Amino acid sequence: MLTHVGATLVGIIDMMMVGHYSTTDFAAVSFANAIFFTFMVFAMGALMGLTPLVGNKVGYKQTVEDDKKKQVDEQIAHLFRAGLLFTLILTIITLLVLGAFYPFLDRFGQDEAVVEAAKTYYLLIVVSIIPFMFFSIEKQFLEGLGNTTVAMFVSIGMNLLNILLNYIFIFGHLGIPAMGATGAGIATLISRSLMPFLFLAALLWRKEWRQYLTDRSSLSLLAPMKKLWKVGLPIGMQTFLETIAFTISSIVVGWISKETLAAHQIAIQISDITFMLAIGIGSATTIRVSHQMGKNDLHAARMASNASIHLVLLVNTFGALLMISLRHYIPYIFTNDQQVVDIAANLILCAGLFQYADGMQCVGAAMLRGITDVKRPMVYAFVSYIIIALPVGLFSMYILNLGAVGMWVGFIVGLSAAATFFHVRFRRKMNLLERKMTGTIV
Repeated sequence: MLTHVGATLVGIIDMMMVGHYSTTDFAAVSFANAIFFTFMVFAMGALMGLTPLVGNKVGYKQTVEDDKKKQVDEQIAHLFRAGLLFTLILTIITLLVLGAFYPFLDRFGQDEAVVEAAKTYYLLIVVSIIPFMFFSIEKQFLEGLGNTTVAMFVSIGMNLLNILLNYIFIFGHLGIPAMGATGAGIATLISRSLMPFLFLAALLWRKEWRQYLTDRSSLSLLAPMKKLWKVGLPIGMQTFLETIAFTISSIVVGWISKETLAAHQIAIQISDITFMLAIGIGSATTIRVSHQMGKNDLHAARMASNASIHLVLLVNTFGALLMISLRHYIPYIFTNDQQVVDIAANLILCAGLFQYADGMQCVGAAMLRGITDVKRPMVYAFVSYIIIALPVGLFSMYILNLGAVGMWVGFIVGLSAAATFFHVRFRRKMNLLERKMTGTIV
């Protein structure tokens, strides 16, 4: 949970600190991140496919004789190597896609001053995706092995560094001129560049992890690469579809005014904190479910999934109460612009109201990843976020005249649909697996 919150805090801290520099730079960071994270989330989602594949092998390893454990370790090592190659390919593709958007930043209907301030920041965070992607695959691999602590310490450490560098580059200290949004981009690039090297040092430090880096067996990478594409790409598409719905909403809301866009992004950033907590619970769920599936222990897999539901409901209840009760005060963390604060308060109320749906769809998708059921959830994501959420949001905005609040009504409906689809699917799949194991189905 702390690792995922740490990942999103880089963008949130940039916005908090830039928001106190100027509203224009704040809107610029919001606009650039909306485009950037749409495609970055796809790539990161695709890398999530490594965790259940490794976790399944770890669970299986616990059931075999000692003389076969070495063979399983070789398979795990080759999954990691395939993951690195997979990451390289995804990084190149993502860079090309994000780079192709740069000449067209002024075509999204945003304020001219906002676009100008966003350009350099956008280029800097696009470059930062290179080290961050390799950090992500290392993190997913170690999570598959059952360790989440290393990623937590790396994320926290780099966030503290990012805050310090933001202070220097955004506002101008130690003889460096104030650079606003550009300064935030420089700070983000530096802090993200260190992350994969710190993680690599941790992998080399422990003997049981080092073996996966130094394995010299000649097994082909073709088979594990196929598995990663098969499992990872649908996960990436699922996360992409959810994110693009929010990206489109930011673009549409930006047509109203830059103040409305800034307020919209404040609400999204606040809801991202509880979303990342839910994603963290989901990651733990994928790990636990995949380990138990490797042992063929369906009862333990069900217990892990039920525990995640209880935990996310608890966490998101607390998050919803904070958002709703503090909605008039939270915006001041980001800006002193009273117009932005007033709009953001209403949107944060909406964000508080969709906490249950958001948390439940997070863990529902994670439970399905744990049993490597990823294709159907991709279809459910398309229906929920593109077919339901966006049309309902646009209808509420323009036909019901609810403005930016209308788009959040669409989110509430779409996330509720996704949560229902995912949990019903998981129950049906587990019932089917149980019937197969008991011989009820041939």
